[in-house]
Amino acid sequence: MADEAALRALLLKGLAGEEAAHRKFLTEAAALLRPYFRNRLRGAREDAEDLVQETLVALHTRRDTYDPNLPLTAWMYAIARYRLIDLLRRKKRRGDHSAIDDLEIGDADPAFEAGDAKRDVARLLAKLPEKQRRAIELVKLQEHSVEEASRLTGYGVSDIKVSIHRGMKTLMKLMAEESAA
Repeated sequence: MADEAALRALLLKGLAGEEAAHRKFLTEAAALLRPYFRNRLRGAREDAEDLVQETLVALHTRRDTYDPNLPLTAWMYAIARYRLIDLLRRKKRRGDHSAIDDLEIGDADPAFEAGDAKRDVARLLAKLPEKQRRAIELVKLQEHSVEEASRLTGYGVSDIKVSIHRGMKTLMKLMAEESAA
């Protein structure tokens, strides 16, 4: 496998019009991308290979956006990361349509476990005062900024921060009590 400097030299030669150098760049890039995607998509080799191909197409079509003053692999992996995010979003929208035959006996169903966790969190949050619960829901669960939560609730920014702090402290205490029981 080529190192950063060799890979960069191949891309720059390819940008200058050398087709052989560009082909070699794509081959070397593929060799780096395969383990990158396989490590992130364990058990989905076909998806990993699809992402390698999609990323190579993106590297080819967007090669003129590369800034030679910046590290090549950072640019390359940024494109790869966006391809991975796109795949995960597509799967989330469509849902996982894997057959039941793909599950081995004894495997935990991740969707079931996630549902349990959501119910546990909802049950614990219900024990908090309204102000603390709402602040935690907005900032921690829905990922609004503290400022947005302030606007949505009508409470001050510092009030939201204090509510989150107190609510999280209470939640930790509740969880400790439950695990001790």
